[in-house]
Amino acid sequence: MSNNAGLGPKLSEAPTIKKRKVPRRQPNTAYRSREYLTDTEVTALMKTAAHVGRHGVRDAALILIAYRHGLRVSELASLRWDQVDLQQGLLHVVRRKNGIASVHPLRGPELRALRRLQRDYPHMAYVFLSERKAPLTVDAIRKIVNRAGREAGIEFQVHPHMLRHGTGYKLANDGQDTRAIQQYLGHRNIQNTTRYTELAPDRFKDFWRD
Repeated sequence: MSNNAGLGPKLSEAPTIKKRKVPRRQPNTAYRSREYLTDTEVTALMKTAAHVGRHGVRDAALILIAYRHGLRVSELASLRWDQVDLQQGLLHVVRRKNGIASVHPLRGPELRALRRLQRDYPHMAYVFLSERKAPLTVDAIRKIVNRAGREAGIEFQVHPHMLRHGTGYKLANDGQDTRAIQQYLGHRNIQNTTRYTELAPDRFKDFWRD
């Protein structure tokens, strides 16, 4: 007679626990057909953000600055007033991910938006603040942009990096020099920039003449 009699199943007979499979995230193409926003979509995004929630001025300015200067969401969250020169109309862009820093001109719409923000949030170190006067988090910015996309009726899910891609697409479509776009976006490798020139439809404008 076995010594294990009456003591329950042997160890080898113990039930196996199946590991729960975590669903894998699908590629971006499953969620949207492209990874950039057009100039028209960004304008709709800003107009919508200006009228959604209690911080429309901040949210619209956030989208404008991200788009005009190709800022990553982390660069946007960490943007400080000491990087902004409203007198000379300059933005000192500090790039993340080992990107190249640069100085960008600030145009009229950006200057007006930033001056209004400064009036609404005086004597603060960071440009984009929460209700508690703390810098907006990366996650909070993602939610702001995503909500504006939904409310604007954009048919795919919008995320902040699409604004940066939209910058590259717009500049390339306007025929700007690829090297200049590279420096503007802070790319160390120009191959990261040529993706935008490859998308620019003006390359094919002379293919058909009806």
